[in-house]
Amino acid sequence: MSVQIGNIDLGEFPLLLAPMEDVSDPPFRYVCKKYGADMMYTEFISSEGLIRDAAKSRQKLDIFEYERPIGIQIFGSDIDHMREATEIATLAKPDLMDINYGCPVKQVACRGAGASLLQDIDKMVAMTKAVVEATHLPVTVKTRLGWDDNTKNVYEVAERLQDVGIKALTIHGRTRAQMYKGVADWALIREIKKNPRIQIPIFGNGDIDSPQKAAEWRMEFDVDGMMIGRAAIGYPWIFREIKHYFKTGEYLDKPTIAERIDACTTHLQKSIEWKGPKTGIFEMRRHYSNYFKGIENFKEYRMRLVTAGTLEDVMEILHEVSQNPRYADEILSVQS
Repeated sequence: MSVQIGNIDLGEFPLLLAPMEDVSDPPFRYVCKKYGADMMYTEFISSEGLIRDAAKSRQKLDIFEYERPIGIQIFGSDIDHMREATEIATLAKPDLMDINYGCPVKQVACRGAGASLLQDIDKMVAMTKAVVEATHLPVTVKTRLGWDDNTKNVYEVAERLQDVGIKALTIHGRTRAQMYKGVADWALIREIKKNPRIQIPIFGNGDIDSPQKAAEWRMEFDVDGMMIGRAAIGYPWIFREIKHYFKTGEYLDKPTIAERIDACTTHLQKSIEWKGPKTGIFEMRRHYSNYFKGIENFKEYRMRLVTAGTLEDVMEILHEVSQNPRYADEILSVQS
């Protein structure tokens, strides 16, 4: 059966790309879409930044036709500002709006936004209602299990947010107190999915980093789909590999050096197109080590890539990598 968010059809078991600050920009989303992400989100955008017309926040509203379906994710602590930010973001014509009630980092949570709303469910419900009423688009929410081990209140959150009109809920299987440490616990996500009152799609998030785990957790926790974050950084093939495993029960071969270079080059070119040569090249530096993770004896190339100042320099280094006889037996050179 197809998963629907409003009138958006996501297919039978969608794989979503998580909104990640300083990662999930249009160039990164381009390669994830190419390798099988079914739906994606922008980096989270500050409601205050949108209202003040801050350049960085406005730039994050950039979406492209090839990305659809795509959601714009916003966060904030003031209900009126969230309503206003929703109206601004709706004009960028995304397919849906998403509210971040999950971000655990101090500068967000300690300002009363993100996961901090898990400490004030009444305010969270009021804020969600305001966002739902401010747009004609479907509204979804991403959150966590609770603030800490003593307040795992997402079961109540799911019911109350559904009641005010959200169309899907993504739950990260950790509390705010856990940040990204320890192991994600999906047991409570399964309880919410089993709740007969819950009619909206429930997506699980946290620790999906292999096709086998995705298949096992799909069966065990009965979610409608999965959101993948960190495992896709420098490895957009994760979406393709999971889908193949679902279909066949077999692993796809790992990407070859040539495929890694191709994806990295595409990402770099899109980065330059979107941000201009200087920023595009600079911001790409954080991705090189991930694209070539696990490749033996790659350190020297990596050091050169992160100091290369022009597109020509980067392309020359990548060409050298492609010609290196050490990587001729490409798949064997990747440590499993």
